[in-house]
Amino acid sequence: MNGKRRRLLLAAVEPMLEPGEQVEVASIVNLKSVSVRRTAAFAIASAIMSGGGMAVVPVPTPMYLAMTGRRIFIFRANPTFARPEEHLMTIPRAGLVRTEVKERVLNSSFVVSSPDREQGLKIVFPLLGRKERNAIAAALPLAG
Repeated sequence: MNGKRRRLLLAAVEPMLEPGEQVEVASIVNLKSVSVRRTAAFAIASAIMSGGGMAVVPVPTPMYLAMTGRRIFIFRANPTFARPEEHLMTIPRAGLVRTEVKERVLNSSFVVSSPDREQGLKIVFPLLGRKERNAIAAALPLAG
Protein backbone atom coordinates (compact mmCIF):
# COMPACT_ATOMS: atom_id res chain seq x y z
CA MET A 1 0.00 0.00 0.00
CA ASN A 2 1.47 3.36 -0.97
CA GLY A 3 1.99 6.19 1.51
CA LYS A 4 -1.04 8.25 0.47
CA ARG A 5 -3.47 5.33 0.74
CA ARG A 6 -1.99 4.33 4.11
CA ARG A 7 -2.30 7.88 5.51
CA LEU A 8 -5.92 8.14 4.38
CA LEU A 9 -6.79 4.77 5.91
CA LEU A 10 -5.05 5.60 9.20
CA ALA A 11 -6.92 8.93 9.33
CA ALA A 12 -10.24 7.05 8.91
CA VAL A 13 -9.38 4.46 11.57
CA GLU A 14 -7.87 6.79 14.19
CA PRO A 15 -11.17 8.14 15.61
CA MET A 16 -12.32 4.54 16.21
CA LEU A 17 -9.26 3.47 18.20
CA GLU A 18 -9.42 2.92 21.95
CA PRO A 19 -6.75 4.42 24.23
CA GLY A 20 -3.46 2.59 23.72
CA GLU A 21 -4.65 0.85 20.54
CA GLN A 22 -2.63 1.36 17.37
CA VAL A 23 -2.71 0.01 13.83
CA GLU A 24 -0.22 -2.82 13.32
CA VAL A 25 -1.00 -3.69 9.69
CA ALA A 26 -2.81 -1.84 6.88
CA SER A 27 -3.49 -3.41 3.50
CA ILE A 28 -5.64 -3.35 0.39
CA VAL A 29 -7.46 -6.69 0.19
CA ASN A 30 -10.41 -8.37 -1.42
CA LEU A 31 -13.03 -9.90 0.85
CA LYS A 32 -15.81 -12.41 0.48
CA SER A 33 -18.15 -13.68 3.15
CA VAL A 34 -18.10 -17.44 2.86
CA SER A 35 -19.57 -20.52 4.42
CA VAL A 36 -16.42 -22.32 5.48
CA ARG A 37 -17.76 -25.80 4.64
CA ARG A 38 -19.41 -24.68 1.40
CA THR A 39 -16.26 -22.98 0.07
CA ALA A 40 -14.13 -26.05 0.76
CA ALA A 41 -16.71 -28.29 -0.96
CA PHE A 42 -16.93 -25.92 -3.96
CA ALA A 43 -13.14 -25.78 -4.41
CA ILE A 44 -12.86 -29.57 -4.17
CA ALA A 45 -15.73 -30.10 -6.63
CA SER A 46 -14.28 -27.65 -9.18
CA ALA A 47 -10.84 -29.28 -8.88
CA ILE A 48 -12.37 -32.74 -9.46
CA MET A 49 -14.46 -31.55 -12.42
CA SER A 50 -11.41 -29.99 -14.08
CA GLY A 51 -9.28 -33.07 -13.51
CA GLY A 52 -7.21 -31.19 -10.92
CA GLY A 53 -6.34 -28.43 -13.37
CA MET A 54 -8.04 -25.60 -11.53
CA ALA A 55 -10.21 -24.62 -8.58
CA VAL A 56 -12.84 -21.93 -8.98
CA VAL A 57 -13.59 -19.34 -6.31
CA PRO A 58 -16.04 -16.40 -6.34
CA VAL A 59 -14.67 -12.92 -7.23
CA PRO A 60 -14.08 -10.72 -4.14
CA THR A 61 -14.57 -6.96 -3.68
CA PRO A 62 -11.66 -4.47 -3.08
CA MET A 63 -11.43 -3.23 0.52
CA TYR A 64 -9.04 -1.63 2.99
CA LEU A 65 -8.10 -3.64 6.07
CA ALA A 66 -6.48 -2.20 9.21
CA MET A 67 -5.54 -4.53 12.06
CA THR A 68 -4.73 -3.56 15.64
CA GLY A 69 -3.86 -5.81 18.55
CA ARG A 70 -7.57 -5.95 19.44
CA ARG A 71 -9.62 -5.55 16.24
CA ILE A 72 -9.76 -5.71 12.46
CA PHE A 73 -11.37 -2.75 10.66
CA ILE A 74 -12.78 -3.11 7.14
CA PHE A 75 -13.51 -0.15 4.83
CA ARG A 76 -14.86 -0.07 1.28
CA ALA A 77 -12.13 1.27 -1.03
CA ASN A 78 -12.81 4.07 -3.47
CA PRO A 79 -10.95 2.80 -6.56
CA THR A 80 -10.65 6.24 -8.15
CA PHE A 81 -9.52 8.48 -5.29
CA ALA A 82 -7.46 6.06 -3.13
CA ARG A 83 -9.40 6.77 0.05
CA PRO A 84 -11.57 4.67 2.33
CA GLU A 85 -15.18 5.28 1.35
CA GLU A 86 -17.22 3.65 4.09
CA HIS A 87 -16.56 1.75 7.32
CA LEU A 88 -18.19 -1.65 6.82
CA MET A 89 -17.30 -3.66 9.92
CA THR A 90 -15.10 -4.05 12.95
CA ILE A 91 -14.19 -7.58 14.00
CA PRO A 92 -12.78 -8.35 17.46
CA ARG A 93 -9.59 -10.43 17.11
CA ALA A 94 -10.22 -12.49 20.23
CA GLY A 95 -11.10 -16.04 19.20
CA LEU A 96 -10.40 -15.60 15.47
CA VAL A 97 -8.64 -18.41 13.63
CA ARG A 98 -7.54 -18.78 10.02
CA THR A 99 -7.04 -21.46 7.41
CA GLU A 100 -3.72 -22.23 5.72
CA VAL A 101 -2.49 -19.57 3.29
CA LYS A 102 -3.32 -20.49 -0.31
CA GLU A 103 -0.66 -19.22 -2.72
CA ARG A 104 -1.58 -18.36 -6.29
CA VAL A 105 0.36 -16.71 -9.11
CA LEU A 106 -1.20 -13.25 -8.72
CA ASN A 107 -2.53 -13.39 -5.15
CA SER A 108 -2.85 -15.38 -1.96
CA SER A 109 -5.66 -15.88 0.55
CA PHE A 110 -6.93 -17.44 3.73
CA VAL A 111 -10.30 -17.64 5.49
CA VAL A 112 -10.71 -16.01 8.90
CA SER A 113 -13.44 -17.36 11.16
CA SER A 114 -14.58 -17.74 14.71
CA PRO A 115 -14.93 -21.33 15.98
CA ASP A 116 -18.51 -20.68 17.11
CA ARG A 117 -19.72 -19.30 13.74
CA GLU A 118 -20.53 -21.03 10.47
CA GLN A 119 -19.69 -17.92 8.41
CA GLY A 120 -16.07 -16.99 7.58
CA LEU A 121 -14.37 -14.11 5.80
CA LYS A 122 -12.06 -14.92 2.90
CA ILE A 123 -9.24 -12.38 2.68
CA VAL A 124 -7.45 -12.20 -0.69
CA PHE A 125 -4.13 -10.33 -0.82
CA PRO A 126 -2.64 -8.98 -4.05
CA LEU A 127 0.84 -10.14 -5.09
CA LEU A 128 2.40 -6.96 -3.64
CA GLY A 129 0.61 -7.48 -0.30
CA ARG A 130 2.54 -10.55 0.85
CA LYS A 131 4.35 -8.67 3.64
CA GLU A 132 1.01 -7.55 5.12
CA ARG A 133 -0.49 -11.01 4.55
CA ASN A 134 2.36 -12.60 6.47
CA ALA A 135 1.92 -10.14 9.38
CA ILE A 136 -1.82 -10.81 9.61
CA ALA A 137 -1.38 -14.58 9.24
CA ALA A 138 1.25 -14.57 12.01
CA ALA A 139 -1.14 -12.72 14.33
CA LEU A 140 -4.04 -15.14 13.87
CA PRO A 141 -3.75 -18.77 15.02
CA LEU A 142 -4.28 -21.58 12.55
CA ALA A 143 -7.65 -23.36 12.86
CA GLY A 144 -7.23 -26.75 14.45
